[in-house]
Amino acid sequence: MATLADIGVAAAINMLSAIVFLLAFAILRLQPFNDRVYFPKWYLKGLRSSPSKSGAFVRKFVNLDFRSYLRFLNWMPEALKMPEPELIEHAGLDSAVYLRIYLIGLKIFVPIGFLAWAVLVPVNYTNKTLELQMGNVTASDIDKLSISNIPLESQRFWTHIVMAYAFTFWTCYVLLKEYEKVASMRLQFLASEKRRADQFTVLVRNVPPDPDESVSESVEHFFLVNHPDNYLTHQVVCNANKLAKLVKKKESKQNWLDYYQLKYSRNNARNNAKRPVLKTGFLGLWGQKVDAIDHHIFEIEKLSKEIDEERERVKKDPKCIMPAAFVSFKSRWGAAVCAQTQQSRNPTLWLTEWAPEPRDVYWQNLAIPYVSLSVRRLIMAVAFFFLTFFFMIPIASVQALASIEGLEKAAPFLKSLIDMKFIKSVLQGFLPGIVLKLFLIFLPTILMIMSKFEGFTSRSSLERRAATRYYLFNLVNVFLGSIIAGSALDQLNTFIKQSANDIPITIGVAIPMRATFFITYIMVDGWAGIAAEILMLKPLILFHLKNFFLVKTEKDREQAMDPGSLGFNTGEPRIQLYFLLGLVYATVTPVILPFIIVFFGLAYVVFRHQIINVYNQEYESAAAFWPDVNGRIITALVISQVALIGLLSTKKAAQSTPFLIALAVLTIWFSRFCKARYEPAFVRYPLQEAMMKDTLERAREPNFNLKPYLQNAYVHPIFKEDDEDEEEFSYKLENESVLVPTKRQSRKNTPVPSKISGASSPPLREGVPEHSEP
Repeated sequence: MATLADIGVAAAINMLSAIVFLLAFAILRLQPFNDRVYFPKWYLKGLRSSPSKSGAFVRKFVNLDFRSYLRFLNWMPEALKMPEPELIEHAGLDSAVYLRIYLIGLKIFVPIGFLAWAVLVPVNYTNKTLELQMGNVTASDIDKLSISNIPLESQRFWTHIVMAYAFTFWTCYVLLKEYEKVASMRLQFLASEKRRADQFTVLVRNVPPDPDESVSESVEHFFLVNHPDNYLTHQVVCNANKLAKLVKKKESKQNWLDYYQLKYSRNNARNNAKRPVLKTGFLGLWGQKVDAIDHHIFEIEKLSKEIDEERERVKKDPKCIMPAAFVSFKSRWGAAVCAQTQQSRNPTLWLTEWAPEPRDVYWQNLAIPYVSLSVRRLIMAVAFFFLTFFFMIPIASVQALASIEGLEKAAPFLKSLIDMKFIKSVLQGFLPGIVLKLFLIFLPTILMIMSKFEGFTSRSSLERRAATRYYLFNLVNVFLGSIIAGSALDQLNTFIKQSANDIPITIGVAIPMRATFFITYIMVDGWAGIAAEILMLKPLILFHLKNFFLVKTEKDREQAMDPGSLGFNTGEPRIQLYFLLGLVYATVTPVILPFIIVFFGLAYVVFRHQIINVYNQEYESAAAFWPDVNGRIITALVISQVALIGLLSTKKAAQSTPFLIALAVLTIWFSRFCKARYEPAFVRYPLQEAMMKDTLERAREPNFNLKPYLQNAYVHPIFKEDDEDEEEFSYKLENESVLVPTKRQSRKNTPVPSKISGASSPPLREGVPEHSEP
């Protein structure tokens, strides 16, 4: 059990680590040869040029302006200077709203922290309950500041109940104002946003098969009949996954060829004209030795032929066309009507949803048959259940091993070293948190793979699903698992010696004692971890390796940059864990709150800098994730109230339970109110807003031709590499005509005017010709 001294040592270590990371970043960012690592966003926008193009040779690599080193901390105020409207214009609404999550943390926990330390800490500390129970329960100095130090049936518990009401009302007030603000920001962003393809486009899934018509013909016919005034064009979805893999493999081979050619040219410059060789076996460890340059030229030529053949197959093989399409409309209003209504009598056919923006589309999953999605999601739900609950076993084991007692049992020969005061403080205050963080390193990758298997069609939806699962995993394993497993391990000897009637009381006292473990985790992950984020050690090393071995041109140097993105699937669940810990322990062990406040403050500054200078967001969802953020914070509130009910019941203060149940009911009602009042703005697009924007746009640009803008917006990226192939492929998939040709007798008398050309359709009695007119 960590003491105040142990926590102090851990705080010093993590604070020192954070300062070292921040100082290293402050110095490295000033060096010209690191400029593309720490400011890639400005290069991608074309607003910054390489400082290493001119000047003395040394100045190309090292900053010799010593005055700049005196201002090495200027990045902090610079990160805070950019106003929010300019930040939205610069980085997008997603990034700006993501930063508001950290601001919410500060708005909630700074007042709560002051109130808890002013009221609850004195109430808890001015008791001697734990001193009298030291023989029965394992405790530390920190526990004397918690609710565990209050005796049974004490009237002081009413203070905690009143504080629970105050904390809940304040949190709900902040969430209400933020939900209102973000909803307004979203609508304003959509209203002021420039024209984008996804504003006019709907993704149609589960197009029914037709023996007489192709998928493209069926889609065109359906929408010309059912949306005659608004339909403009469409692009059917093709399965080009194999082609994409071949292209990616070719790019990899090309990178190796560039590397060997650059290596050979450098050897020539040194009068060492020996050509590079490689082994053709596994990972180049064995096999026949061949000339590396000739080998990769041969492999690239071979792949080029395979790519050409596969491209032709995708164009000609009907099996490569999936029963899905991107359908574009003449107006946002028409797209909104289609995306938000049922298209067919059969609710499982012609399913429509807003299309993701082109860069947000996850093309691999569009090739998954719609009928298999339910099965895939069921499989992943079962897999996630077993992953979550079986993961608890190794987490509990590792945490037990990371304790002093566990280490002494596993390695008795280290007992003399462990018993040293400083080493003991380091192990108790630092080791448990770092072990848990290391144990969870590969979890986000596993959860993202599971989300991709489920078949979500956009990167944003993939990240939101992975974030949801990461949050649930943290809730069950990191929070509940650590409390239950840790308490049980700490109190095992006591349980054996106590009567069964006293066990619930011991558990109630032991739950607050896990605060010390979470404090060490917050310092490792939320202090040192956040400071390490800004250093970007991995991108820094990879950029210089690529720059040395692969870069030959400015284009190569630009491709070597790895700006990354926010990583919503990993960042948001981590924030939610801190909300959960703060709200649960605010009334139980308030000593944890300053550590959480430091995390939110540091993270806000660091990520604001990263968003302005580094991250290049892969998509823009207009803050569609906000309902999830709001819902999880409210869930944390309810969990804190339930935990307090259970804790007080063990303290023989059951008479207060109805007051906390009423508080939980009020919190749930608040959640339902927010869902009904504000969530529709994040799910549906108001027709009024769509019509207003369409009207304004037509007034400003009355002669704008929308069809060329939308016609190829959703062509698979593989076909955009060659403009001629793109045009040919697009024409083949979208052979539009004045009147829709049909081979089916049942439709030969259906009027289908072509709104594309503006031609009028014949009256119903005149019928429709079987072939379109030239």
